[in-house]
Amino acid sequence: MSWLAGIGLFVATVAAMEGVAYVAHRWVMHGRLGWILHESHHRERTGRFELNDLYAAIFAVPSIVLLYGGVQAGWGDWATWVGAGIAAYGAIYFGFHDVIVHNRVAHRIVPRSTYFKRIVQAHRIHHAVESREGAVSFGFIYAPPVEKLKGALKRRDEAEIRSPRGASTAPRD
Repeated sequence: MSWLAGIGLFVATVAAMEGVAYVAHRWVMHGRLGWILHESHHRERTGRFELNDLYAAIFAVPSIVLLYGGVQAGWGDWATWVGAGIAAYGAIYFGFHDVIVHNRVAHRIVPRSTYFKRIVQAHRIHHAVESREGAVSFGFIYAPPVEKLKGALKRRDEAEIRSPRGASTAPRD
């Protein structure tokens, strides 16, 4: 396989992984079985890690297998490029999701571009829902316009919307 074809396959894999991540997030993580791990991510974290972090190890397996198959087992260059594309998507996800959105690693990055701001806002809107039903915005590197997400969230009857931080739950006199 030529380098140009390999890079094309790598880029196509990174792009396709957004669809895979959307499907996994929407129907696996927010599904009955997947929620067992993912629920921890929709709750306040009490330590450095949460059960949801196991998904990183689970989703790394196809990348590791393909990289091994392409480099050591003779499956062909395609497997190496696809495995590397999956790993690159994982790195992008970690950077956006864990570092920038959830501040799990100390940094000084301030989202300034319209794109960055929209991704961060979309993920925060997703986390406004504490239940497995009713959430919106399941992608990681693409998000619909924020106003569209807010409208969809308002129409969700089954959503358990989180109270804003610092909001009092006591009734006012």
